Amino acid sequence: MTRRKLVAGNWKMNTTRSEATALAGAVAAGVGASPGCDVAVCPPFPWLVPVAEGLKGSAVALGAQDVYSEPKGAFTGEVSPGMLLEAGCRYVIVGHSERRHVLGETDSQINHKVHAAVEAGLHVILCMGETLGERDRGLMERVFQRQVYSALAGLTDEQFGRVVIAYEPVWAIGTGRTATPEQAQEAHAFIRGKLGSLYGEKIASSLPILYGGSVTPDTAAGLFAKPDVDGGLVGGASLKADAFLSIVRTVG
Repeated sequence: MTRRKLVAGNWKMNTTRSEATALAGAVAAGVGASPGCDVAVCPPFPWLVPVAEGLKGSAVALGAQDVYSEPKGAFTGEVSPGMLLEAGCRYVIVGHSERRHVLGETDSQINHKVHAAVEAGLHVILCMGETLGERDRGLMERVFQRQVYSALAGLTDEQFGRVVIAYEPVWAIGTGRTATPEQAQEAHAFIRGKLGSLYGEKIASSLPILYGGSVTPDTAAGLFAKPDVDGGLVGGASLKADAFLSIVRTVG
């Protein structure tokens, strides 16, 4: 089954307002009207509205880096799915390793966020992956099984159509280390197989799985050539328009 590919840039806690709008404008101009894959950028919360203005009319979608699981209420500092939609977002990243391992998000919290986001109409980029310690102890498959099951439990078939998975080996994020194309394919194939056993072959074969561990213009071609790698969630390289566009062109 042919899956639509996606390259999304996660800017994390970087850029000033002027840097964000300039970067978004350069990406939009470089992508053009008909890119060969879906493209999104995910700036920090304060820059969502100005970046949305800069992307208006372009082929580049806007995404947020996180979301809260309630539509409104006394949740100081949080941002609801409806707020993201009104700001112009199409995508939201949920369960990034930095939220799991630095900020202590649980599998249950991530599941609630996934449900809230897809029920509101957002497309979720759901992150999962193993730490170096888990990999060294041979726990990769156990980690994937837990994360796939816990994060996606309770979704309807229709809601699965608004989910993209991003496999991010935690040991490769921000370290300059990248999983080999073979390691990435092995992980993606296992995740897809687990999706099939839990939710059916139709969902497993249609759900895109991105690679999200220090993707660069030099590593992108080898990674994206693998049959179960459907694009990338790009970190540091997404902060430079030329590098990000080079990765996009590798997919398209």
